[in-house]
Amino acid sequence: MTDHLPAAVIDVGTGYTKMGFAGNVLPSYIVPSNIGKYDPKQKTNVVKGLEDLDFYIGKEAYSHSSTYAVSSPMKHGQIENWDDIEHFWEHCIFRYLRCEPEDHHFLLTEPPLNTPENREFTAEIMFESFNVPGLYIGVQAVLALAASFIAKETSGQTERPRLTGTVIDSGAGVTHVIPVADGYVIGSCIKHIPIAGKDITSFIQKLLREHERIPPEYALESANYCKETYCYVCPDVAKEFDKYEKDPKTWIKTYEGVIQKTKRKFSFEMGYERFLAPEIFFNPQIFTSDFVTPLPTLVDQVIQNSPIDVRRPLYNNIVLSGGSTLYKDLGRRLQRDLRRRVKARLKRSEMLSGGKLKPKPIDVNVISHKMQKYAVWFGGSMMAFTPEFYKVCHTKEQYDEIGPSIARHNPVLGGITM
Repeated sequence: MTDHLPAAVIDVGTGYTKMGFAGNVLPSYIVPSNIGKYDPKQKTNVVKGLEDLDFYIGKEAYSHSSTYAVSSPMKHGQIENWDDIEHFWEHCIFRYLRCEPEDHHFLLTEPPLNTPENREFTAEIMFESFNVPGLYIGVQAVLALAASFIAKETSGQTERPRLTGTVIDSGAGVTHVIPVADGYVIGSCIKHIPIAGKDITSFIQKLLREHERIPPEYALESANYCKETYCYVCPDVAKEFDKYEKDPKTWIKTYEGVIQKTKRKFSFEMGYERFLAPEIFFNPQIFTSDFVTPLPTLVDQVIQNSPIDVRRPLYNNIVLSGGSTLYKDLGRRLQRDLRRRVKARLKRSEMLSGGKLKPKPIDVNVISHKMQKYAVWFGGSMMAFTPEFYKVCHTKEQYDEIGPSIARHNPVLGGITM
């Protein structure tokens, strides 16, 4: 297929970074997106002049937090500290992927509405610091769309890939609703929700504060585990409360933990928190007064603001992406609420016309798939495995001739052939 070594694919998110090589179904490594750097106030036994080489990333950074200053180079999906992200990529390439960057093309991901200057900085670091032969910066929403079609194909559903749809990408730091038409993001219609995985964890912590049995140092860990294990989306909150009242033994779960230092066990019950935590996507006012627009309403607004000729395809292909979209029945609830809004609008239009005009029904389809959690990385891995990938990459020769401005725009990968 190609004489090149497999491309390296790195997806740096606010919470976690996924990395591996093109053609793989799952990322080889998943590490927290943080870095622990040498702090002269906390540590002095470092060889002078080598301070920049003394750092850790991921879980290692947390384990050295007593002597290293731990921070994140990312905030709400955007790169905030370029020195830190360069060090972070260095460890990703040499310590985890263990490859020579000069031998591999690289596919990196970017959030929606990433500035051209950020793309230039990325190209400058990759070409000058790591001397990579080729670089492609993929938009996360487009890669997530590609992942949904490839996941269908591997499940036996053969369909020609269409890079048109609405992507709901929710990770640790932020939730984006992104319309994509023929592989191009409709930037003017993108909206975001300041509610994501970290906010749900924080909400669970607040709900669990009345449980005195939870040691304070284990509150975050316990809340995070309960979020990932026990939480789900319910169709009706009032009815769900009734279910717990009538049959608490069936629905209430018990979390059991151990304090590492003393080996003392502790436990608490997880009740209403199971469905109330993800409910903030649909009723944000129970968590914050700063943002009160439900997710279905926001998705509907995004599509209605898009060009009229792509609205039906955008409704027909709503793709979930990211770890915070994995709650059971989230897709079903979102699809139900969206269908109600769309049907109500069509009915209102028919009434205003006096029954003379009957709008054609709109098919609303929310897609969940088995690669949903790592959709962006998986889409990048599959696209970087095609021969077309090497034809559209920005090359080192182009960078040397033109400069960082070559990275301001990316050609869109057309066909996805597996």
